[in-house]
Amino acid sequence: MTRRSNDNPPRDMTTRLVNAGRDPFANHGVVNPPVYHASTIVYPTLAALEEADRTPFEGTRYGRRGTPTTFALEEAVTELEGGYRSIAVSSGLSAITTCLLAFLKQGDHLLISDTVYAPTRRFCDVMLKGLGIDVTYFDPLAEIGPRLRPETRVVFMESPGSLTYEIQDVAAAAAAARDAGAVSIIDNTWSAGLLFRPLEHGVDITIQAATKYIVGHSDVMLGTITTSEATFLRVKRASAMLGVAVGPDDCYLALRGLRTLAPRLERHQATASRLAEWLEGRPEVRCVLYPALPSFPGHALWRRDFSGANGLVSVVLREVGRDAVARMLDGLELFALGYSWGGYESLVVPFDPAPVRTATRWSGGGPCLRLHVGLEDPDDLIRDLENGLRRLA
Repeated sequence: MTRRSNDNPPRDMTTRLVNAGRDPFANHGVVNPPVYHASTIVYPTLAALEEADRTPFEGTRYGRRGTPTTFALEEAVTELEGGYRSIAVSSGLSAITTCLLAFLKQGDHLLISDTVYAPTRRFCDVMLKGLGIDVTYFDPLAEIGPRLRPETRVVFMESPGSLTYEIQDVAAAAAAARDAGAVSIIDNTWSAGLLFRPLEHGVDITIQAATKYIVGHSDVMLGTITTSEATFLRVKRASAMLGVAVGPDDCYLALRGLRTLAPRLERHQATASRLAEWLEGRPEVRCVLYPALPSFPGHALWRRDFSGANGLVSVVLREVGRDAVARMLDGLELFALGYSWGGYESLVVPFDPAPVRTATRWSGGGPCLRLHVGLEDPDDLIRDLENGLRRLA
């Protein structure tokens, strides 16, 4: 379904996501790609088996390397991210670790944003440093040029940053990395690949925790890696050696989620924007962190690079004690206490950025809450938060 005549104009991404990775008439007219459960693949002749060995990363060769269901998802994600090819792996974290291990060895230097996802930071501080790889964290709002070294092999970004959504000049950082001979990698989960396309801004590899908005229903662990042509084989080999396989049922559910990604994100943004504006007017709130708000420090850069926002809103409360925060959160009915985000449901979790920042300093001034605004009615969500803020006070 991704084939297009030269006579037809380019299609909107909403249309492309509905059709990407589908070929009904190759599957008896079935609309959705079938689920192939497989470990062993058999060959009709010795010549066919030997040919498969000569092209180990093409076609169906062994279940761990993927099935037609896997390849359908990878094709659709490539369409979404605008890359050369994509690789599906078992989680967002495995996508990150696979890419880092593909390009780093003992004695190399990694330059990584100070505002990355906390498990990414733990992997760098424990595993990579243990392997003799030097790791330096940088302020995402600063130029990276002076921090690059001859031995820098990877520049890793996450924009917006985790929890507090700092917006980095991704194009400038990618260009500096390229000039220094380093590979640029970005965690693009916040944008879901729909709101920002890093490869068009010079980035070499873009990663997503497809667990979040691609799947969209809080029921699958999945990661995706989309690469440039120059980086694909190195990452593909690393993923094969690490065995970060993903099951066909998970790929099927990710494909199902992908079809509705555009309208879901539109609804997430509309509701989150309304809640963010409402929260800005509350006396219990010191500040609201949401890139689509004109008051957000990185708003101008966000408007330059991004086509929209998602459902993540962070709130810095005025100074109150833990018991007051507990009163607020424990009585919420629609915002459940829980990690992760990107599903249809609303979530809230308290956080403190200060202990996991080293190149920057967090001085928010009060307790922080991260809200994931789901697909519920906006008025119902506002009433739930309003009751919670009354309990807080």
